[in-house]
Amino acid sequence: MGKLLVNTRDQQFLLFEQFGIEKLFDTEAYGGFSKDDLLMILSEAEKMAVGVIFPTLKEGDEVGCHIKDGVVTVPECFREPYKKYSEAGWINPMDSPDVGGQGLPHTAGYAAMEMFCAANYAFCMYPGLTHGAANLINVYGNEEQKKKYMEKCFSGEWTGTMCLTEPGAGSDVGALKTTAKRLPDGKFLITGTKCFISAGDHNLSPNIIHPVLARIEGDPAGTKGISIFIVPKIRVNDDGTLGEPNDVNCGGIEHKMGIKASATATLNFGEDGKCIGELLGEERSGIKIMFQMMNEARLGVGMQGVAIASAAFQHAVSYAKERIQGTPVWEMKNPNAKAVTIINHPDVRKKLMWMKSHVEGIRALAYFAAYCMDMSKTAKTEVERANWEGNLELLTPIVKSYSTDKGLLVCSLAMDVYGGYGYCSEYPVEQFLRDEKIACIYEGTNGIQALDFVGRKLGQRKGANVMNMAGLVQQCVAKHKNNPELGKAAATLEEAANACFEVAMFFAAAGKGGDFIAPIYNAGKYLDMFGDMVVGYLLLEGAGVAQQKLEALYEEKGLTTIGKKKGLQREDPDAAFYAGKIASARFFMNEAVSTVKARAEAIKAGDKSAMELVDLGFTV
Repeated sequence: MGKLLVNTRDQQFLLFEQFGIEKLFDTEAYGGFSKDDLLMILSEAEKMAVGVIFPTLKEGDEVGCHIKDGVVTVPECFREPYKKYSEAGWINPMDSPDVGGQGLPHTAGYAAMEMFCAANYAFCMYPGLTHGAANLINVYGNEEQKKKYMEKCFSGEWTGTMCLTEPGAGSDVGALKTTAKRLPDGKFLITGTKCFISAGDHNLSPNIIHPVLARIEGDPAGTKGISIFIVPKIRVNDDGTLGEPNDVNCGGIEHKMGIKASATATLNFGEDGKCIGELLGEERSGIKIMFQMMNEARLGVGMQGVAIASAAFQHAVSYAKERIQGTPVWEMKNPNAKAVTIINHPDVRKKLMWMKSHVEGIRALAYFAAYCMDMSKTAKTEVERANWEGNLELLTPIVKSYSTDKGLLVCSLAMDVYGGYGYCSEYPVEQFLRDEKIACIYEGTNGIQALDFVGRKLGQRKGANVMNMAGLVQQCVAKHKNNPELGKAAATLEEAANACFEVAMFFAAAGKGGDFIAPIYNAGKYLDMFGDMVVGYLLLEGAGVAQQKLEALYEEKGLTTIGKKKGLQREDPDAAFYAGKIASARFFMNEAVSTVKARAEAIKAGDKSAMELVDLGFTV
């Protein structure tokens, strides 16, 4: 069953063979861990994912969430798994033991997260948002707030949310209307409505802690005037016990295409004028503070893209190996030919290869972002730290947008592999597709991510982050360009990288010339190109490692002919895996990275037809 969720062999390859996170164990931050420790932890995570969370996937989707008399209920099958998940410490494994965490390296923590999210993402949203809210208080709260709210959230006793969006202020957060009125005791009366709040109201925990963006009366308009407040659903007494309700009411929950077991709520704060909030951090620093949670959530949503795509791919491969349909193309003229499993058909096989290369690519992308966190935490100099943090800044919108766009396509192709059965609820791929789609939309639509990437991230640190990424790619190209097996892939990557960086300069020149539309108009296309290039780099790096390991296996067994090497790949799981990593890189280079230059030329051609056309609709 575990193999139907995540390829744990690929996870371990990234952690220990490609990124080599054992070097982290020599640092003060992670010196208490060993490879065996992490393997044991990940084994426990897989047991939790497969044995406890995955069984809730179908039932949770079918039962969904309901509201009656203002009370929101989640599927009953979530209750015991949530308790086990919390008690096992999975809400905050990457946090310091000082706050109840394990201090786990982020790279390993993301591997565990992928397994949980692949099992049932709707379930994972409850503890995921809880961690984000608790971590905000951990970083920006005072000692009283930490003791009052944070500890019970990290333990899972209470849950949390993130309250930004309003009916008239979605992507434009600065237009919010929620207000905060000062009270004599230093607290605030909160009044307003928030919508599309994931895990906004439910019966999984006795209290829900809401970080709420609001504007203090008299503060300036726009994002600069926004503050953030801790608003509990139930007020908390000084001794930590629960008091009276805090005038936070659920106005309704959404009926959605997917993630039906996640309660997406409209919350009304202060309908009776009795909603009390505590300021978190400094006044008018709300957006800066909330960005910590937003970035955490965007990386988490990127993992949603990876994890559900992984589950869809694993199921599709399993189905293709079992489903017998049609004779092989090379037996077309043989009336006595026997039907074969569909994995033997070229079209199905190519679909699966597309999925394999993209799943491995976006997994490497997400884990690399986590690896940047670990490397920044263990950096020996401020320059080194700034470079790793710069990599993370650059990668965050790519992880969120690229991984979810490609993840959705993987789910769609998985359904194609199943044929008509895939469209039916008898198999889980139709749910994977439905659950995946929202990842492209929430936590800042992928269009917003592209604007952030082009408008902010390319120019950060005067372009140093982009140049650092260029340096990593160039080192990879130099390492492999004379390799007989990987040289062509390296040349393709080099051409794509040059094209990406040329477009960045094209955007800069356009802006200086007063053409601000060109970068914005092409932002989505450019982020996708850049994502292909970065993923190509990561896959090529992995292929280089795999090639060395594979050649060592051949040499150990004295194999020199192609036939004998192929035979080993059929018999030895490691040989098959390493050969697959090389094939993924070469396939991805040919299918995706080779098209980057043409897309770059299309951007530089300057076409803006969509902006120039007077009427995009049909004139009646």
